[in-house]
Amino acid sequence: MKYLLSSLFVLLSLGAMAQDTALDKFWKNLEKHCGNSYEGELTAGGREGDGFSGKKLVMRVISCDKDQIKIPFFVGDDKSRTWILTRKGQTLELKHDHRHEDGSDDKVTMYGGTVSNTGAENMQVFPADQHTCDLINYACGNVWWITLDDTKYTYNLRRIGSDRLFTVTFDLSKPISFTEKPWGWKE
Repeated sequence: MKYLLSSLFVLLSLGAMAQDTALDKFWKNLEKHCGNSYEGELTAGGREGDGFSGKKLVMRVISCDKDQIKIPFFVGDDKSRTWILTRKGQTLELKHDHRHEDGSDDKVTMYGGTVSNTGAENMQVFPADQHTCDLINYACGNVWWITLDDTKYTYNLRRIGSDRLFTVTFDLSKPISFTEKPWGWKE
């Protein structure tokens, strides 16, 4: 009986360890979109002259590796932006890779943040990291978050202490044909 209970305990423990975390579920849901492109719309924070309003907004889930997903974000003809999501164990990092048309790094690039927990299966929150604070002083209060469900993906920015809010919503139920690559893209 003692061995049976010990074996049962081990099996239950292994079963509990095998359960996906919220981050695992979020990641698997995002991976389903690899190779697809989606058109989006500015749903918060748009204003005349902001560089986003009135432009075609497209995200392309262009690269899915075991621990990294790259999502270029195209704003009209501007191909300078790529969101890079990197898994580091049970945390997730968001970085913004900004490039010039010749592929060289913008002076403001690779800023972002890291989640402080496994998040929710439909949302991950990224407070600005120290690199961001050092690089862009005014962005030290930035909080980015991504929501993801079966029909939409949102990319959001809130600058704490200001009225700055920015949200782009992408319709995941309608993949589009889009083969553009971001500036500086290397296979």
